[in-house]
Amino acid sequence: MEGNWRILFSHVCSTSFLLLWIFVGLNVVEVVGSQQGIPLSVVKLWASAFGGEIKSISAKYSGSQLLQKKYKEFEKSVRVEEIDGMKVVKNLAVKMEEMFRRKAEATRRLVEAAEEAHHQHEENPDLQYEYFNAVLINEVDEEGNNVELGGEFILEPSDHFNNLSVNLSLSVVQVPTNMYNKDPDIVNGVYWSEALNKVFVDNFERDPTLIWQYFGSAKGFFRQYPGVKWHPDEHGVIGFDCRNRKWYIQAATSPKDVVILVDVSGSMKGLRLTIARQTVSSILDTLGDDDFFNIIAYNQEIHYVEPCLNGTLVRADRTNKDHFREHLDKLFAKGIGLLGDALTEAFMILSDFNQTGRGSVCSQAIMLVTDGATEMYDDVFEKYNWPERKVRLFPYLIGRESAFADNLKWMACANKGYFSQISTLADVQENVMRYLHVMSRPKVIDHEHDTVWTEAYVDSALSLAHKLNDKSGPTLTTTVAMPVFSTKNETKNQGILLGVVGTDIPLQELMKLIPKHMLGIHGYAFAITNNGYILIHPDLRPLYQEGQKRRKPNYSSVDLSEVEWEDKDGILRNAMVNRRTGTFSMEVKKTVDRGRRVLKMHNDYYYTDIKGTPFSVGVALSRGHGKYFFRGNVSLEAGLRDLEQPDVALADEWTYCNIEEEHEHRHLTQIQAIKLFMTGRRPHLKCDRELIQEVLFDAVVTAPLEAYWTGLALNKSENSDKGVEIAFLGTRTGLSRTNLFVPVDQLSNRDFLTAEDKEGVFNADHFPLWYKRAAEQVPGTFVYSIPFSTGIQNIMNVVLASTAIQLLDDRKSPIVAAVGIQMKLEYFQKKFWTACRQCTALDGKCSISCDNEDINCYLIDNNGFILVTEEQSQTGLFFGEVEGAVMNKLLQMGSFKRITLYDYQALCREYAGSSDSARTLSDPFSVVKWLLTELVIFLLEFNLYSWWNIDLSVKAQRSRGKTMMVPCDTEYPAFVSERTIKETTGNIECDGCIRSFVIQQIPSSNLFMVVVDNKCDCSSAPPVTMDPIEIIYNESLKCERLKYQKDRKKPESCHPFHPEENAMECGSATRFSSPLAAALLPLITAIISR
Repeated sequence: MEGNWRILFSHVCSTSFLLLWIFVGLNVVEVVGSQQGIPLSVVKLWASAFGGEIKSISAKYSGSQLLQKKYKEFEKSVRVEEIDGMKVVKNLAVKMEEMFRRKAEATRRLVEAAEEAHHQHEENPDLQYEYFNAVLINEVDEEGNNVELGGEFILEPSDHFNNLSVNLSLSVVQVPTNMYNKDPDIVNGVYWSEALNKVFVDNFERDPTLIWQYFGSAKGFFRQYPGVKWHPDEHGVIGFDCRNRKWYIQAATSPKDVVILVDVSGSMKGLRLTIARQTVSSILDTLGDDDFFNIIAYNQEIHYVEPCLNGTLVRADRTNKDHFREHLDKLFAKGIGLLGDALTEAFMILSDFNQTGRGSVCSQAIMLVTDGATEMYDDVFEKYNWPERKVRLFPYLIGRESAFADNLKWMACANKGYFSQISTLADVQENVMRYLHVMSRPKVIDHEHDTVWTEAYVDSALSLAHKLNDKSGPTLTTTVAMPVFSTKNETKNQGILLGVVGTDIPLQELMKLIPKHMLGIHGYAFAITNNGYILIHPDLRPLYQEGQKRRKPNYSSVDLSEVEWEDKDGILRNAMVNRRTGTFSMEVKKTVDRGRRVLKMHNDYYYTDIKGTPFSVGVALSRGHGKYFFRGNVSLEAGLRDLEQPDVALADEWTYCNIEEEHEHRHLTQIQAIKLFMTGRRPHLKCDRELIQEVLFDAVVTAPLEAYWTGLALNKSENSDKGVEIAFLGTRTGLSRTNLFVPVDQLSNRDFLTAEDKEGVFNADHFPLWYKRAAEQVPGTFVYSIPFSTGIQNIMNVVLASTAIQLLDDRKSPIVAAVGIQMKLEYFQKKFWTACRQCTALDGKCSISCDNEDINCYLIDNNGFILVTEEQSQTGLFFGEVEGAVMNKLLQMGSFKRITLYDYQALCREYAGSSDSARTLSDPFSVVKWLLTELVIFLLEFNLYSWWNIDLSVKAQRSRGKTMMVPCDTEYPAFVSERTIKETTGNIECDGCIRSFVIQQIPSSNLFMVVVDNKCDCSSAPPVTMDPIEIIYNESLKCERLKYQKDRKKPESCHPFHPEENAMECGSATRFSSPLAAALLPLITAIISR
């Protein structure tokens, strides 16, 4: 019994000791990890010391306290007003309407002149006329003589035309590479259209803001003013034909529903199917955003090229057309062709869409791409299309055989269409374009000069031909265009379209009308088309990368719902598309600093339509300080004196005075124009008196800083190590002042506050980034950041510090200005490490220091980016990439929040790899087959133009094996600190050990010190990244997205048919171009079909 008690006592003692050891051990880990290892009091001391030092430097060199004091002195004399958003947007719409009206009037004058000139002209097939050919001007032969159609053409540089050398007295004529310069039709057209030169010049004198004016002829030539030299590419080709430009197609025809039928029976194998694909692709090129389409392949069965879209039509936007082009490569020929069934299917779709009010609700057409028709199918036409003949039929006979030409031409004539025969790839474009002139007949007979406006776009072929070298990238424009008709009585019922005139309007001109000072720091204006596509919006990103010229494939069809994506129900978008006037509010997440940071705010939207256009305009105002504006007043003499100080600059893209409207004012700066206007010496200058009065007020209030900064710069004892490089300020009126504390050539970041630094200056659509971020900080505190670079180097080696200046001490107070400094990163980091060596020990021996190997010290900002770390390569990185475990813990504890964002303008990498071609060429017979095919195609394509005008699908095949950037949708995170949490400690369990850390806010800043115990290795924990993740849509969802039709406003004008139309002009066939090719055609057909 006693032995049992001993055993029991021994067990109890052992267990108690074990429990005590575990308990003590756990407490030791806790103490060592969070108390003895990283004392919170010491970290707090470091943070306080660094915060005090860096705020003292920032406040001293920026002059923030002086500026706050100066504005306070005027507190009682200024008037604070709430901004009336509806009034602002209506005034903006009127200004835009006036600008668009002037451009439309200039275009109408061109129409009248062109029609009168043609009316007076008698066609002469033997006419000889020397004109200025855009490619040949100033070209000389080997003997130094001007070449034919060249001649001496005076060109002078003009900053108004992108610094190109132009002739402001004459236009030039461009003829497509595949057309003969001296073709009688072209020479006659060029001759009578010379009358436009006088109108071009007159238009430009009336409205100096006009840029390119032009006439695109139905014959193919393009007359452009001012005259400019065109340059072929390295192959001697200019890939520009005015007739396939959107402005031409929209002006020439009415909106249309189109079903394309493609014959894929066995006889279409080989070259014929290649030509058929190119023909379909060219037809797609002629369809615009107001058109709807589908493609059906047929043999003995009906095959929708996109099976998901069975029995429906989709809008002909860029995305949908590209989607169908990808499917064209999958077509293969076999079996027999049952055309009757395909025609029936096409008529049924068009009838259904017309009756239900879907689609264009205007013109309708069937495009038939085939190598023959054994009968005329009059029973199908009688059932579905006669007698009204509302659906036009356009047959394209593929190949050189003419056995079925009569049947197909009869079908075209019987259905108000046009028949074409296409024998080679070189024939495709010219033949496809003919249908447009048939579709335009009703509009011509009605003599309706409908004004059309394009979406935002850049004509890359035109820019290339002009050798445009604009550092800021291509300029987005919209074009206003009108059709030009033959007014001769003898041709009236033929409905002859002579061409289209147009003029471009840079969207930058629209943005100059925006009263940015009335929209607040985060406010902006935007405009959309009748299809919901963005015309202007600060979040539109048309380029692959900022600073590059390369545009994204779908840059011109970005929908409003893709940038204002928080509006899940499309309330704002649909109201604007339907041209309503109203208001809307929602919580938004706006990204800044190239998408790396996010600001959460509540926006109020105000919108209305722009009369005389298909556009609507809106403004967004952020609640709080963004809804208030104040008015101050100073004497004119004092204001002008301080405005002319050398350290003052005004926002380049803001309009204080419109110096573009008169030639005599173009040489003026904004400050010069303001002075002339306000002193009454140029009273007819168009200036914004209200904005100028506030600019003068800001100039006076901020003037003392110039002397203050100069005093600091002259004091040799100050800034001896030249750590502070620049002091700067900006006000709500776009006025800025700068002071350099070091010579320009010693600046660490010379781009700051220059046009190269787009986010750091006042632009037409945004305030500077340092101003925006300062406005969201607690008043009196500074926001610090390292600017991200767009170049190879990810970050700049400087730190920016800025703070906002409030007028009143409440949340309704306007932010009147922001002020800040740029300092060297090395200088900033040195201050941090000095602060981190302080301690409270009396003997000066610190128990912990950032020099210790046992801890890692970081300085991060409120979005989690590292400003200071011992490992220099980690500077500028997101903290979660370096310390994934700690960042995850901070998110769990609520110290930081993850905010999910979406990017519907993203680009994702896609590998277009395929080994098919390699396998094919490994077979000797395949090599012979390939060589013969290439040889015959070359012979068939007797002019080289077609080689540079090939289908996108062919280009895609050639690019296989490469990585491409393709449009996609992505989801990505941004991170924001929780303001209410000033300090916290935490422990992380990692692979059997505990890692502790302390996070402490730096006073009066947006910064946090993070000290992490380095003894426990947590490197196995996954990093927390900001990498975007592509949103993958399953097949069902993809199909639904293709079918889904967003609200759109149909164009008001529609001309589907006219009773007086002469439908007998309905087609012709092409002649064989090469006897040798004809001889080889049976051979190649046999080889390809194997």
